[in-house]
Amino acid sequence: MASSIPTHMKAWTYSEYGKSSQVLKFESSVPVPDVKDDQVLIKVAAVSLNPIDYKRMEAAFAPTDSPLPTIPGYDVAGVVVKVGNEVTKFKVGDEVYGDINEKALDHPKVNGSLAEYTAAEEKLLAHKPQNLSFGEAASLPLTIETAYEGLERAEFSAGKSILVLGGAGGVGTHVIQVAATASTKKLQVLRDLGADLPIDYTKDNFEDLPEKFDVVYDAVGETERAFKAVKEGGKVVTIVPPGFSTAIFFILKSDGTILEKLRPHLESCKIKPIIDPKSPFPFSETVEAFSYLETNRATGKVVIDPIP
Repeated sequence: MASSIPTHMKAWTYSEYGKSSQVLKFESSVPVPDVKDDQVLIKVAAVSLNPIDYKRMEAAFAPTDSPLPTIPGYDVAGVVVKVGNEVTKFKVGDEVYGDINEKALDHPKVNGSLAEYTAAEEKLLAHKPQNLSFGEAASLPLTIETAYEGLERAEFSAGKSILVLGGAGGVGTHVIQVAATASTKKLQVLRDLGADLPIDYTKDNFEDLPEKFDVVYDAVGETERAFKAVKEGGKVVTIVPPGFSTAIFFILKSDGTILEKLRPHLESCKIKPIIDPKSPFPFSETVEAFSYLETNRATGKVVIDPIP
């Protein structure tokens, strides 16, 4: 099968930093990436966009970025078409998904997922749950791994209460669902997703609620307010820099084993992908998809599907 892989592919690229509408260009002939010994080559079926994609494009972490030009894209779902010599977990033909950048802000790949093919280390990937489409699977990795990692760091467990700031966003919808898998209560999302009391944090003063929480998961950058809603001895976890001295601040390190751990919950539909109603966008409308994500109005994930 490796012999049928073309040498060049279609991809979206940018060669200078700026707004996606100005710098992101379609290229019809970009070299297919080489595969290292610990990597697989994926024929991309679907991609989801994350805010980090356009923040990277706008030079938010240029000092630690990889050199331009860049094919953007962290999240991917697709089919393995080639495996490196050291790969043992996957074989050609396997359906996989994952976040292809182990360290989000530290020299992420030049060849991202917004292309016909992308290469990724096997440790960053997992087998795609059979009940999920490629688009649904692509919507998950970065956000669900971030949700899981934050809950682990906050030592969240059954019986503890949690307040999620940004519960309707990509990370927040998964924090609620992953937290619900640890709970024994019958949870009715936001209400159906497992939230007991949806609050509009832009209008309501959640810090004035009579109830205080064991864990506050801040996915929007309201860490100072979050501390007013946490119980004494409780924990605030945030994914928005610069964090806060006493908060648990972290940047995700991509890890396929988290996806494998969550697979039973995905296959039993206890955790469901939440995709924005405007999705999927076709590959040809990737610029429009970025523009929509940049409005901050998406509820759930923005997905590009199919990739030609």
